[in-house]
Amino acid sequence: MRDSHSAGSSPPTPLDGAVAAVVDASGTLVSWTAGAARLLGHRGPGGPPLGRRARDLVAVRRSSGGLEPYGGAPGGRVLGLRTRDGGVVDVWVRLVPLASDAGGDGVLVLGLPMETLADWRDGLAIGAAALRQEEWQITLHDRDLRVRRSSPEVARAGRLSDDGDLLCAMARVGVEGSASDVLRQVMATGVSVVDESGLLRGSPPEARGRVYSLTAAPVRDLRGRIDGVFSSLVDVTERFRSADRLDLVYRASRAISRSLVAERIAEELVDFLVPALGDLAAVEFFDGLASGAEPPTRVEGLNADFRRAAVKHAHGPWPDDQVAVGEVLPLVPDRPGFRSLERGDVLVGNGPGDYREFLGSGPGAGRMVPAGTHASMGAALVAGGHVLGYVQVFRTRRPHRFDGQDAKLMKEIVNLAALAIDNARRYTRERRTAAALRSSLRPPVSGSTAAVDTAGFFQAAAGDVGVGGDWFDALPLSSLRTALVVGDVIGHGLPSTTTMARLRTAIHTLADLDLPPDELLTRLDDLVHRMAAESEHPDSVGASCLYADYDPVSRVCRFASAGHPPPAVIDPDGGVRLVDVPPGPFLGVGGMPFELVETELAPGSVIALYSDGLLTADAAGGDASGASEADVTDLLRSACRPGRPLEEAGLDLVAAASPTRRHADDTTVLLARTRAIAPGDVAEWRFPQDLEAVARARRLVGAQLADWHLDELVFTTELVVSELVTNAMRYATGPVGLRLIRDRVLVCEVTDTSNSHPRLRRAVSTDEGGRGLFLVAQVTSRWGSRYSETGKTIWTEQTIPR
Repeated sequence: MRDSHSAGSSPPTPLDGAVAAVVDASGTLVSWTAGAARLLGHRGPGGPPLGRRARDLVAVRRSSGGLEPYGGAPGGRVLGLRTRDGGVVDVWVRLVPLASDAGGDGVLVLGLPMETLADWRDGLAIGAAALRQEEWQITLHDRDLRVRRSSPEVARAGRLSDDGDLLCAMARVGVEGSASDVLRQVMATGVSVVDESGLLRGSPPEARGRVYSLTAAPVRDLRGRIDGVFSSLVDVTERFRSADRLDLVYRASRAISRSLVAERIAEELVDFLVPALGDLAAVEFFDGLASGAEPPTRVEGLNADFRRAAVKHAHGPWPDDQVAVGEVLPLVPDRPGFRSLERGDVLVGNGPGDYREFLGSGPGAGRMVPAGTHASMGAALVAGGHVLGYVQVFRTRRPHRFDGQDAKLMKEIVNLAALAIDNARRYTRERRTAAALRSSLRPPVSGSTAAVDTAGFFQAAAGDVGVGGDWFDALPLSSLRTALVVGDVIGHGLPSTTTMARLRTAIHTLADLDLPPDELLTRLDDLVHRMAAESEHPDSVGASCLYADYDPVSRVCRFASAGHPPPAVIDPDGGVRLVDVPPGPFLGVGGMPFELVETELAPGSVIALYSDGLLTADAAGGDASGASEADVTDLLRSACRPGRPLEEAGLDLVAAASPTRRHADDTTVLLARTRAIAPGDVAEWRFPQDLEAVARARRLVGAQLADWHLDELVFTTELVVSELVTNAMRYATGPVGLRLIRDRVLVCEVTDTSNSHPRLRRAVSTDEGGRGLFLVAQVTSRWGSRYSETGKTIWTEQTIPR
């Protein structure tokens, strides 16, 4: 703040605005000054009031009490004098008797307008109040910075020498230069300083650790020249320490809340406590914390149930004679201090034996108190009523003791750490539960059917993301077909894993109905929509899914997608192409159709289904939006080279999503190498709707099985064909189809135009029919039905003897 007076202008003086007049012995006004004339509204020293009685100029006699806040001054009185225009001006007046050589008496009237007098009175009052107060160190310095005036607090602080010099120079915290430099700068520039020099720290031993705030302003003489400086020092130690503690708590909160791994939080905690509070620090955890076990609510001493998790020494390695990281704490008998710790209190010891006294005299106590300890603090990590562990801080080289403010700061930091560690414990428990559930639901890594050889792979997300809801499946369907599924549930953790389990169960059930992929996703979408309606957080329920079924007879693969990345096909010659499957809406959106895409595959082709974690891993910097189709095809071309085992190819793919890439999502990959049924292993016929065709169907089947050297299956197969073809002829309209497929099993299919559902039942002895399907079920290993737009197909499977 710049002073309002420049060096070229004179500041006001006590005589500025003063007026005078002379009244003779008869009370007549005989003379007055030009200032008095102007005060009463006259233009010059002459004028009508001269020669008149001075009493006529007095309008009213004021009492000083009635003129507050102006007031009078000792030795005078306040008069209200009439002005030329009829107004009244208040003037403090003092009468001085005059004596002349001629013997005539008179009176010299001296006056000051009350406004001028009030200005001077207020200025003097402010200065006097500042110099008399006993809280701030107020000092008035001359140009050599010697003390001209000072408040009593300056002397009490021991900052004045016998000859008036100011002792105990102040050094600014965080700013180069001393307080004397600031005062000289104020005198040189005329610019005031209001707490701009920062905080000042006292240098004498008794003032060390005290923090002050400096305000300084230039002081001018009566001619307006700077001839000194005014300074004020205010003790702001507590305010400074409060701000420092608040900053420490804020930094501690940021340091210990960045992880969901308890051991890492412990390391961050000791890194913060040393050197912020002490020279050494250690953190111990309940031994079952790493596995997510429930910590105790009461600790009756230490009984090998707590293990040291992190340590730090400010001046070197951790002492060899102290409990090391990973080591179980020594036995300590139960003491009342444990109850205090469980309540959240901080135990402070400011003597060499205080902490040892708490730990007892057992052989293990010495391994928990470093040599040279003169001050110590200990607190328990308590959250939700459970004791998670302990934190200890020691001072060995610092001379200061721990005080109440240190204990308060320790408590705040430990409470923050306890919440973070408890969150990590709960997260670990949930992650382990989700991982165990996921592991129990995971299908075999590799498998083989008549249609495909498969290999599935899963790579969990790196870091603290949590177990996700990715899954894959390879499901055998009727007539040697195989369904391939990959899905990704929204979110992570146990809720997404349980949602994934429900979806897998639903897909297994729907797949048994032999639904086309688009219709299966439609029904699955209805299920997820109902699940969202039942959830407390419906926006968090949803999933993407890609469903495909492959027929080794026609070599046609059908795809349908619910918001999932497109599948890829690696041809036998190594060429890679992405199948253009419209992604469709996510499961749970409802009301939107899914499109069916068919493509014919050469035998030995590899179908690659994957989750978006593969895109994230392949993208530069871990950003999925940066992964292009070319990136994905290049990755698949490199991994799925012709003739390479699927297991090796899958491992290469998930290696791209290794934790070192810090991907933020699970990676799931399902690879399937296709097979084809040779035309010579398929036989099919069509018969008109005529019961006489049943006998012909039995003969054709018997002859075909003989050609295939499956004579041992002729009787049972003719029985199956006889029952199924007869039912088709009797209850359906139009021609009837019959197909045999030979592979690992013998498949028999009968197709008709009816949509009636075949139902297995047990016929009683009086029933004339109803035993056909029962007999079919007895002589086959599996049977079922599937529907199409033109009718239904009933199929059976029989095991081919080796």
